[in-house]
Amino acid sequence: MSDVLVAVEAVSMRLGEHLALDRVDLAIHRGEIVSLIGPNGAGKSTLVKLVLGILQPTSGRIHRAPGLTFSYMPQRLAIDPTLPLAVGRFLDLPVRHDRAAKAAALAMVGATGLERRAMQALSGGEFQRVLLARALLRDPGLLVLDEPAQGVDHLGQAEFFNLIDRVRRERSCGVLIVSHDLHLVMAATDRVVCLNRHVCCSGTPEAMGDDPAYRALFGAKAADAVAIYRHHHDHEHDLSGEVDHDHHHHAGRETV
Repeated sequence: MSDVLVAVEAVSMRLGEHLALDRVDLAIHRGEIVSLIGPNGAGKSTLVKLVLGILQPTSGRIHRAPGLTFSYMPQRLAIDPTLPLAVGRFLDLPVRHDRAAKAAALAMVGATGLERRAMQALSGGEFQRVLLARALLRDPGLLVLDEPAQGVDHLGQAEFFNLIDRVRRERSCGVLIVSHDLHLVMAATDRVVCLNRHVCCSGTPEAMGDDPAYRALFGAKAADAVAIYRHHHDHEHDLSGEVDHDHHHHAGRETV
């Protein structure tokens, strides 16, 4: 049985007179984390809508595994500050879940005990974890995360991406992360796809900084920063932020 969840084949998309995507190929496999990066206006949101089936391509084909379920975690979610909304109630939108299922989802994302907290009172990191718990309640085959580390500090970003790595291993789901910044996806990704209306380049995070197409799109300074990031984050941190020498490793990825 094929482990391909979604296959995008030579897909182009016109929005009016604007060519948003030009012959894009993309495959996402079960248990794989794919990070989609590119500048503003590169067509990332359009490609995500095509993957989710919200839009239909102008040309090309999109294949989805039979019975594939999606969960989408938005970049931002505005909640009326005057509306009383506890975490437990938020997890029931739009479909109600039993208390045990909600508790299990919160436990998986490290947010146990937040059920009665107001959504408006959560920190940035807590809010993102609750959004992830809500997405996991659908038991998705493919989890789509749009700029998931927005509003979270660097330590929180590393922790969050480590969590995503654990989720995909325990759930065997595919993960598509959308980001404008390669630094924010290096902690937990198998393959990076760089988009600028077409696929400019793709490969492991470690290889991207040396790719001529990446350097042309983001500049040599950004590409060199990738190499620096890879060199200086070849270790783990303890809770105080100090290097944990007992867990030094050579994977070239940051894990907290």
